Amino acid sequence: MTITLAICIALALDAWLGEPRRFHPLVGFGHLTRIIEQHLYLDSTVRGLLALLLLLIPFTLLVTWIHRLPGHFIIDVLILYLAIGWHSLSIHAKRVQNALLADDLNAARHQVSLILSRDTTTLDHTAITQGTIESVLENGNDAIFGVLFWFAVAGAPGALIYRLVNTLDAMWGYRNTRYRHFGWAAARFDDLLNLIPARLTALSYALTGEIRSAFICWQAQGATWKSPNAGPVMAAGAGSLEISLGGPAYYHGALEFRPMLGTGRIPEPGDIDRALGLIKRSLLLWLFVLCIGEWLVKFIITA
Repeated sequence: MTITLAICIALALDAWLGEPRRFHPLVGFGHLTRIIEQHLYLDSTVRGLLALLLLLIPFTLLVTWIHRLPGHFIIDVLILYLAIGWHSLSIHAKRVQNALLADDLNAARHQVSLILSRDTTTLDHTAITQGTIESVLENGNDAIFGVLFWFAVAGAPGALIYRLVNTLDAMWGYRNTRYRHFGWAAARFDDLLNLIPARLTALSYALTGEIRSAFICWQAQGATWKSPNAGPVMAAGAGSLEISLGGPAYYHGALEFRPMLGTGRIPEPGDIDRALGLIKRSLLLWLFVLCIGEWLVKFIITA
């Protein structure tokens, strides 16, 4: 039960301590990423790939070496704890919800701007609620289930690579003039690493909510979204909650016509709690499956 135990301890640490308030490794990695970009940037796919490799290879080699040392379990747990963003996601979503319930639109706009990449200065209550739920559902994969998947598959090195690539995609994975070529490698690598986890996350959302609605939305709407992995996750999540998401939104001053996701009513602030609850139930399902799977593997090996 080593993998499941490590995950449970890391999740407990995340719930107890939350993210480090100072000197968070991912924040430091973000600063390093900007330095590399300043020195290597060119509107070139090759330059983007070189920057990606320079950022990933040293950390991967270091963690892989540590992972092979005796007593690496504690380091594995620590890396997983730092990679998981469940507590942070919950806190940010709750702050938006509380501001909405208090009818403080300015505070809600500020809080939602911390978790969305779109323009938030003109969002109304409904748009803020939708954006928050979209972020919760998508980051359920990026900050939780994707990390757990790669930890189960490849240990701490897998979780580390996944989280670093996810960070690079968040910084460079835009289809705009600056990053269309330079960020191509980071975006495609992120798509590849999320290919399986995103669909497992969508399946989890379906199995722990309104199953029929989730599968219908996933099948009909998942491929319409601009991201091949976020689409299934958000469509299944919206269907599972039986609410509507998506629609037009402003990104960097330009209106983007996004497809509608889900079915049913316009979401209300209380649905933010329901989205967080969906992730909790999905997390329990993952822990159960991982525990049973790990037990079966050990049983077969020792039989």
